[in-house]
Amino acid sequence: MTDYRSDLLRLLDERGYIHQVTDAGALDSLASKQVVPGYIGFDATAPSLHIGSMVQIMMLRRLQQAGHKPIVLMGGGTTKVGDPSGKDESRRLLDDAAIGANIASIRRVFERFLTFGNGPTDAVMVNNADWLDALEYIPFLRDIGRHFTINRMLAFDSVKLRLDREQPLTFLEFNYMILQAYDFLELSRRSACRLQMGGSDQWGNIVNGIELSRRVDGTEVFGLTTPLITNADG
Repeated sequence: MTDYRSDLLRLLDERGYIHQVTDAGALDSLASKQVVPGYIGFDATAPSLHIGSMVQIMMLRRLQQAGHKPIVLMGGGTTKVGDPSGKDESRRLLDDAAIGANIASIRRVFERFLTFGNGPTDAVMVNNADWLDALEYIPFLRDIGRHFTINRMLAFDSVKLRLDREQPLTFLEFNYMILQAYDFLELSRRSACRLQMGGSDQWGNIVNGIELSRRVDGTEVFGLTTPLITNADG
């Protein structure tokens, strides 16, 4: 147990949610002084979420209970790409209608755990298709892609495992980590979001987003991951 000052990190630490956190001291100080908007992303590959997402839903609930603002990011854009993390094969691609129906269904799950509204600590749900669908590819590569090296991207476990097993990794999926990093940059600009949370398998993607926000906008943002549910007893 760590002696945190903020209700947020103290609550998460007591309940065993913290696996990794970037600059815990600075995040603890910020959370003790102001409302911290924080987000977790969920791709809309099905009309419901799997059991592993329950930990992430509860993280957003604890964030709100500690007096901060949850942002539920639905991956209307990234669902069209597919996150290669922990996957042995490419995702089946869905059309816009199927993705929209999945998001509408998933929202009902979050409404059972979070209070949505317009207040400073009320939860909001946003869709990354709002900015990803509007990207112009060449300007995006010039402005954002130059901050990512192929060397580092190849070092991520999600990529290395596919290559080591000689399983195909499409160029479409290879771009996922850049798009997820860009989500954090957009949310920091649009919603003053300072924290991205996720399972420990998302650590590399989260760190990418933190570094991108610092390089492009000079914004100090933070990342926090939870242990993964790996078997029936958690």
